[in-house]
Amino acid sequence: MSKKSTPKIELKNVKKAFGKNKVLQGVDLDVAKGESMVIIGGSGSGKSVTLKCILGLIQPDSGSILVDSQEITKMSSKQKEKINSKFGMLFQGGALFDSLTVWENISFGLRATSNINKDDAYSLAVDKLKAVGLKDHVAKLFPSELSGGMQKRVALARAIAAEPEIIFFDEPTTGLDPIMADVINDLIVKCVKDLGATAVSITHDMASVRKIADKVAMIYDGKIIWNGTIKKMENSGNQYVDQFIHGRATGPIEMVA
Repeated sequence: MSKKSTPKIELKNVKKAFGKNKVLQGVDLDVAKGESMVIIGGSGSGKSVTLKCILGLIQPDSGSILVDSQEITKMSSKQKEKINSKFGMLFQGGALFDSLTVWENISFGLRATSNINKDDAYSLAVDKLKAVGLKDHVAKLFPSELSGGMQKRVALARAIAAEPEIIFFDEPTTGLDPIMADVINDLIVKCVKDLGATAVSITHDMASVRKIADKVAMIYDGKIIWNGTIKKMENSGNQYVDQFIHGRATGPIEMVA
């Protein structure tokens, strides 16, 4: 019997409250190396807070978060910088800098943390643009000159620029039409596979879930109530999951007015 490999990311009983609002009430989750994990759940369920805790943007009140077996909740700022160098991030709104050109946006992180020169940064940006299906000339444009779909591609190019070990996707298809959303989903799958990266996504877009996920975890009332392979999701045997993935108004999940 083969020994179970150590998770790339491991959350144990993670809790976080904001005043009296208990958002995370004991989140447990393992993400294997090279796996694409998608966390689903309704608005206010704790998806974003879970992601921000892993990224170190929010300090959990208690619990453990391990990245490559290293406890990140008790790290110094310098230690966190080293861990953060393994991360790439595609933000929900793209979060491109309006005052910078596309190539400057893509290479921004690398230029800030390494000694890469301007010419090499430009060449790298062009290569990453090609990886997301955009032409060379786009490198010299500004975000305001791009469509929503192109902006999302540029944001993806930035997320993979440093060839991270772990990539986070925050609602990657928000604001896109169904066709462009599918294009972005395909690019996410391709880029993650090409890098051999581990991916953690949060979304409520079930078309996206079905395209990019290897495994799915559902968070409800501050806890992971089900997780399993994408193949098992459709017949999870969990009434909360069933209601959510099929978008049914009736079921155990009650909408808060």
